[in-house]
Amino acid sequence: MRVKNQRDFVAGLMFTVVGVAFAWGATNYNIGEGARMGPGYFPLLVGTLLAILGLIVAFEGLVVETEDGGKIGAIAWKPLFFIIAGNVVFGIALGGLPAIGVPAMGLIVGIYALTIVAAMAGDEFKWKEVLILGTILAIGSYFAFVYMLNLQFPVWPSFIVR
Repeated sequence: MRVKNQRDFVAGLMFTVVGVAFAWGATNYNIGEGARMGPGYFPLLVGTLLAILGLIVAFEGLVVETEDGGKIGAIAWKPLFFIIAGNVVFGIALGGLPAIGVPAMGLIVGIYALTIVAAMAGDEFKWKEVLILGTILAIGSYFAFVYMLNLQFPVWPSFIVR
């Protein structure tokens, strides 16, 4: 069987692999039942649905033909690097790296760092727009996660709070 749309086929395979990985990882936790869900219930459900969706998309890539065949172009390395780096920087800023002495910088600094690094993935970088976006995201995240959900994680750098 010939692949008729490469983009759909590869995207479907990626969804399937990620979904199976999440569903498999969820089996390490208590699954529970529909009435008494355990911590593994939701990841198992979402992983299974993602894997099924991936199989459907991959199947469509095999049977639905497009004009150009859905060819996959070159990998955009710059955006890929900066988006992944932004997430890594956010994680490090939020929790720190105690093993090498990097203190936790908290939610607000982490969101600004994430926004700045991720904005470097684009073709244009405008400080004013990036800082406005960072401010909106920081306020929204504080309101949603700290104020509304009352989640307990550092908001400000640890050396300021102590």
